[in-house]
Amino acid sequence: MQGDLGFSYHKRNGCYEIFHGSIKAAVLRAEKALEFEEELAVLDFEGGQQLMARLTGNYKRGNERQAKNHPRNRGF
Repeated sequence: MQGDLGFSYHKRNGCYEIFHGSIKAAVLRAEKALEFEEELAVLDFEGGQQLMARLTGNYKRGNERQAKNHPRNRGF
């Protein structure tokens, strides 16, 4: 599916567990869980994926190409 970044979530005991692939990336509790639920209700699939990426800090920052060419990332 286009826009699928590999995120999913499960609601458990009023908390939301966000997974990236099969790895738990974040747990949202209390107020953050309510905000997530409200935002997710108005978003489509792709928007939900972007939301989960932002909440877990797992999103592209636009500097990947520069980082690849940095001397410390070139190897030996």
